[in-house]
Amino acid sequence: MNKTELIEKIAEGAELSKADSKKAVDAAIEAIKGALAGGDTVSIVGFGTFSVTERGAREGINPRTKEKIQIAAKKMVKFKAGAGLADAVE
Repeated sequence: MNKTELIEKIAEGAELSKADSKKAVDAAIEAIKGALAGGDTVSIVGFGTFSVTERGAREGINPRTKEKIQIAAKKMVKFKAGAGLADAVE
């Protein structure tokens, strides 16, 4: 399912127009992004938890040249599925 299909499903399920559903999806995504950028964790009961983790610097290998390279540290988004979501997929 892509974003357009998600918007269509939300429009059907909530009896909203596609335009209103698109606004709602975009607002939700922006709210989650903003919270994560601010260092917060986003928990949606029954769905899951989004959080930010720090991945340390490490040494890697360039597959083309086989040379050792340094990979910089970076922040990564982590998602842990909630019990409701995990049960729905079983």
